[in-house]
Amino acid sequence: MKTEKTVDESQAKRANGKDVGAVVNAIQILRHLANAEGAEGVAAIARATGISPSTTFNILRTLSNEQLTSFDNEAKTYRLGLGLSELAVSFIGRSYADLIQPELERLSMAHQILITLWQVTDDAHIRVIAVSAPPVAHVNVAIGSRLPELVGAAGRCIAGLRRLPDDELRRRLTRVRWEQPPSFEAFRDDAIGALELGWAMDRDHLYRGVSMVASAVTDHDRQPRFVISAIGISAQHERADLERIGASLHEAARFISRSLFPQVPASKHD
Repeated sequence: MKTEKTVDESQAKRANGKDVGAVVNAIQILRHLANAEGAEGVAAIARATGISPSTTFNILRTLSNEQLTSFDNEAKTYRLGLGLSELAVSFIGRSYADLIQPELERLSMAHQILITLWQVTDDAHIRVIAVSAPPVAHVNVAIGSRLPELVGAAGRCIAGLRRLPDDELRRRLTRVRWEQPPSFEAFRDDAIGALELGWAMDRDHLYRGVSMVASAVTDHDRQPRFVISAIGISAQHERADLERIGASLHEAARFISRSLFPQVPASKHD
């Protein structure tokens, strides 16, 4: 990891556009149908989504015309339609890194900080598989960089999710090389805090003068599969700023977790 002590005076600029209600309602209806146990009528869908019956009917009719939902004329019910596969087919064969990259770019521009995506490997390491940097990046991390999984802010997130016994956590931490090592108790408390908050921070421990915040993308079993990390020069980011970035990373990680590893209702297994 290399650092550049140049000063970046640019400010994060993000347009705050107003959501289109009809689009939001249509997405809400599609999400409901995706999790429904079977086909449902207009009234049931309206009740479940909180959208008025007339609006629900008009949206469903439009979605059916576009084959995004399928209408059973006899039962007067709707389910997801085959047309959705046309939208999803472009994702087939794409890597997770490709799918997540737009989120990394959004976060990087919004917070003017380097954003990295780490993959949690089977041999207790993390590996950089995607990066997004603002126009002037102060910290550089190469794709392919590989570190022990309990390193830095990412490690605190992973440790919290692993729920390791103290003796095992202590043993694994011996594999991590810090410039300013935290105490075992401090790291353990941070890991517990990461499990509660959804994100963690490392400020000057792994590398002097470098701050990191991270949040984990989890699978169906709440185990870490990826970690999104923001890395910057400590002198250029107040703690309050890093906390805001952490909350933003957590929001993005939750969205990615739901998208890549959706939870299937228990009744669907029956």
